[in-house]
Amino acid sequence: MFAVVLKEDGYSGQATGPRIENAADWLAAAELPMPKAGAGQVVVKLRAASVNPSDLHFIKGEYGQPRVKGAAAGFEGCGDVVEAGAGAEGLAGKRVAFVAAAAGAWAEFVLCEAMNCIPLRADISDDDGAAQIVNPLTAMAMVDIAAQAKAALVISAAASQLGKLMIGLAQDLGLETIALVRRAEAIAPLEALGATTVLDVTSAAFADDFAKASRALKPRIFLDAVADQTSEQVFANMPNGARWVVYGNLGANPPMLTQIGQLIFMGKQIEGFWLTNWMRTTPAKDQMRVVGEVQARFADGRWRTDVAARIGLRDVIGGLAGATQVSDGKVIIEP
Repeated sequence: MFAVVLKEDGYSGQATGPRIENAADWLAAAELPMPKAGAGQVVVKLRAASVNPSDLHFIKGEYGQPRVKGAAAGFEGCGDVVEAGAGAEGLAGKRVAFVAAAAGAWAEFVLCEAMNCIPLRADISDDDGAAQIVNPLTAMAMVDIAAQAKAALVISAAASQLGKLMIGLAQDLGLETIALVRRAEAIAPLEALGATTVLDVTSAAFADDFAKASRALKPRIFLDAVADQTSEQVFANMPNGARWVVYGNLGANPPMLTQIGQLIFMGKQIEGFWLTNWMRTTPAKDQMRVVGEVQARFADGRWRTDVAARIGLRDVIGGLAGATQVSDGKVIIEP
């Protein structure tokens, strides 16, 4: 089978962010043996794979998991189960969303753990199915942090696919949001989605505008995909008890803490979120409830996958860098 594979092992020791200039620096085209499903595993014939920032961190050796040279890249997609191992027979023949833990998603056939597959409703498109797990479950889990705190929240990189999902969910839950973007033209679309306030972090007036919004809305949860110095300034201008929840590293330069006393005297907290840990620690019945809600939202149109670009699997090496320059939608890889 054809696959797009990793050229390097392990970690790079770098932190340059999820940007690539030339996919050939990190990836190669290859013909791999067809996978074989073992106990608790399935083989999925790919329909579509989505590209997340975590994929780009991973292929560059900047993610929290080591690369395996020669293994297929890609974490997430959807397709049809064509072989099921012992204990996974119930998935045979079904269209599923999957996270590829055993082998990468950027291949014609993908080996998956059955526990990492979600059968898809008939009214879920392949595009939505290919982006059904990483972003939606992250959105549900993180916005729930704000819901439990009964607090307004700040969302960085809000024009991203994940940011849009969080804005829509927060609006449905009656939570006020301060959405942060990097382009003025992204403001109106997010306001239309229901964001309470949308601010451009590149504006000369951003610091004053955020301080004003923070005083008015008193946000205590900061869901941050960027983790740069602007993020630190945002956190410093949030009220007592604020929580800075870092789930991404889009900024290439890590922040310096300028208000360390706030952690002591204002009860502020800095923490990380990784969906893999949430899936490991959340009871199965709660996960299934969240999965059902995610599919319902895509099926009835409350959520949708905005596709910025489509590239063929055999065109990934030449086309991935250009396709991922757009931040307002998802890149979909099709076989």
